[in-house]
Amino acid sequence: MNASAALDWLFSTQFFGIKLGLENTRKLLTAAGADRPDATVVHVAGTNGKGSTCAMIEALARAKGYKTGLFTSPHLVEFAERIRVNGEMIPRDTLAAEISFMKNLAEGWEQPPTFFELALAVALRHFISNGADFIILETGLGGRLDATNALRKDISVLAPIGLDHQQYLGNTLAEIAGEKAAIIAPGKPVVTAVQEPEAMSVIEWTARERLSPLTVARANSGTPRPSLPGPHQIENAALALETMKQLNALPESALIERALKSVQWPGRFERIGTPPLVLDGAHNEHAARVLTATWNEEFPGQKAALVFAAAADKQIRDMIPVFREIAGEWHLVPCSSPRIMPAEDMVALLKNLVSEPVFIHSSLSEGLRKAVESPLPALAAGSLFLLGDLKALLHRTEKRTTSQ
Repeated sequence: MNASAALDWLFSTQFFGIKLGLENTRKLLTAAGADRPDATVVHVAGTNGKGSTCAMIEALARAKGYKTGLFTSPHLVEFAERIRVNGEMIPRDTLAAEISFMKNLAEGWEQPPTFFELALAVALRHFISNGADFIILETGLGGRLDATNALRKDISVLAPIGLDHQQYLGNTLAEIAGEKAAIIAPGKPVVTAVQEPEAMSVIEWTARERLSPLTVARANSGTPRPSLPGPHQIENAALALETMKQLNALPESALIERALKSVQWPGRFERIGTPPLVLDGAHNEHAARVLTATWNEEFPGQKAALVFAAAADKQIRDMIPVFREIAGEWHLVPCSSPRIMPAEDMVALLKNLVSEPVFIHSSLSEGLRKAVESPLPALAAGSLFLLGDLKALLHRTEKRTTSQ
């Protein structure tokens, strides 16, 4: 199979849905020879900041001289974004070969592997074949039953935890924290960001029960500021630095600053063009608050022409009042994902909650053009699906939509 045909097959496996559980993942990884990489393994869970924290850990590991493997999700435009060795995306021919291998391996299984399980197996095989000796795995959903939890790890890392994916993880912060804290490995260190008290108590209890040394990472005046904008990124940097400290893998001070200044992570207050269009993947209330704080720091006293779309299964009603703090105009646009709330339904939701002008656009390109033409600086937020569609539009690239 060529890369296009291979990806067609891989994306077709999304019809099997999301199946939380580890038995089938372990079976797949063992059969693929990907269950025991000879590497330091860092496992990262949380609600917000996981991707940025993973990117910072990866940059610090490379500065220390490791060969890194980074597995993240979801992708914005290209599937290969999920799988990187030393910062380089998996080549298309290698990706095609690995997907073909997985297709032949799992053919005829009574319990077919899911899209996410296959993606993880492809990533680990690529890391192993390239001699990666430092692997960072970002959970896809939750932690306890996430496929990434099937692999042994040397350290567990917990980014800030908030309410998200309640249909899978629970309706309270304590329930969600329990699912995410379940990545803590018995006897292995765990590092957590500063958490809400309800989440922290669950993390502390889990760490004690598993005899896992727990460290809370706190930023201070000496924490280097990374290239990614926003006060929350200093907290993410502190989490990454504490992770490397616990692994006895911190690079020299000069290399730390250089590594953190080099970090780029798409869709996290990402500026494109002049005047800039800002892209941010804020898709829940906590992330919206973080975005609002960053906007006020980067664009003090200015409102945004907000290009907005959000998945219908998110707590949109809780997000809207937060976005109102910075939105001067609302530009509602369609997206390629079937999970996105239709613009007509969004208008009905907004009409009783906002007083700013609301515009409905028949196409994403029209909405983007109108927002950029506005006298206000343009911001796109509310969904990672929206960001992926925008990037594909701007770069005239084909995008493969995924829900996982």
